[in-house]
Amino acid sequence: MVKGDKKTIRGWVFYDWANSVYNLVISSAIFPIFYTNVTKSVYLEKLEAEGKTYTEGMPVLVDFFGFHLESQVLISYILSASFLVVSFLSPLLSGVADLIGSKKRFLQFFCYLGAFSCMALSGFKSNIEWGLVALFLASIGFWNSLVFYNAYLPEIAEPEDHDKISARGFSMGYVGSMILLVICLVIIMGLGKEYTKYCFILVGLWWIGFSQITYRVLPNNVYNKKREKGFIWKGFKELQLVFAEFRKTKRLKRYLASFFFFNTGVQTVMLMAVYFAKEEVNWGKSGGDTGLIISILLIQILGAVGAFLMSRISGKIGNISTLMLSVSIWVILCICAFFIETPVQFYFLACGVGLVMGGVQAIARSTYSKFLPETEDHASYFSFYDVTEKIGIVLGTFFYGFVYAMTGNLRMSVLSITFFFAVGLILLFFVPKNEKPIESIG
Repeated sequence: MVKGDKKTIRGWVFYDWANSVYNLVISSAIFPIFYTNVTKSVYLEKLEAEGKTYTEGMPVLVDFFGFHLESQVLISYILSASFLVVSFLSPLLSGVADLIGSKKRFLQFFCYLGAFSCMALSGFKSNIEWGLVALFLASIGFWNSLVFYNAYLPEIAEPEDHDKISARGFSMGYVGSMILLVICLVIIMGLGKEYTKYCFILVGLWWIGFSQITYRVLPNNVYNKKREKGFIWKGFKELQLVFAEFRKTKRLKRYLASFFFFNTGVQTVMLMAVYFAKEEVNWGKSGGDTGLIISILLIQILGAVGAFLMSRISGKIGNISTLMLSVSIWVILCICAFFIETPVQFYFLACGVGLVMGGVQAIARSTYSKFLPETEDHASYFSFYDVTEKIGIVLGTFFYGFVYAMTGNLRMSVLSITFFFAVGLILLFFVPKNEKPIESIG
């Protein structure tokens, strides 16, 4: 495969367009609102059947295979569990993928797992427990597919183009997912909230359909690797060898340590923001559904702008300095979130989040890609990036739910996330500008 081929790059970018609908519709917009409304409705029906009265502010309990958990705590634990599984699977499978050259096949498998699980969410209201299992599998499909997708970046483009292409991918993702979100809003507002379940089916169809553009151009075996007997065990050994090489790097290790903390903050905010706003912002009698959707659209629009803007800024001041700027803004936004009460205040906060959300993700991915040594084991290297990200999300979402369980205050939960951004920012100061080249094993 020739690096810099425009057709290949366009195909790679289109996977962002395909899969970002999960991140928006399922993780951030429609499903969080749907989940909150459904769980509260079911709980009210249960109380009514028991002759009890619901008082505003009471915790909403959900029955989950014999356990009774507060709805916000439960959703944070479900997401944490999914990321824990991803953290275990992605390193093992990436070693196999590098050994036998099967990144594309793994990408397809997890894409289809995630997409079909999204479709299964259409039955959430009739069975909350199995609906949460579908959400668990959808999360695994989405996040595990990304390690194999991201691993293509250093193979399709030269390092000097990584920032631009990574930002282009995120921008395409924001635009594509926003289009589907608008379609979903037309369905919900035009036909009624009972048609929300069909939006989850559309997410799966969109994800599968547009990903075919990517699959047509990406090769499955870039380095012509041959499948050997015992390839799973050999894949594990391959990962061990790559990890031994990774330990020799100084810049990459320090960057990954910083990424662990600041990305934990970013992903936790992205996953839990709507749940927070739904409960803590005074939306009035409307319940805030429309207002939340408006704020999410703002985030999407400004996210695309932010990804492009941060790419330009990184060209002027460098990747690490750009990340320092972004993470500093995130600290300020988390502190502001503690104090917001009105929809207008939340809209301003959403604008700030949008500007730095796309930028920090795009630059974080391309920075890691630039810092890699010369190697053929890109999937294995990106599995370290992926595991760092997922363990961070496990910690962040669990920590968010734990703080809420201990304090009963979602504002304390969101304020606690500031810790991760602050530590990540401090560690960025210790990332060296250059690194002595090491001999690759790839």
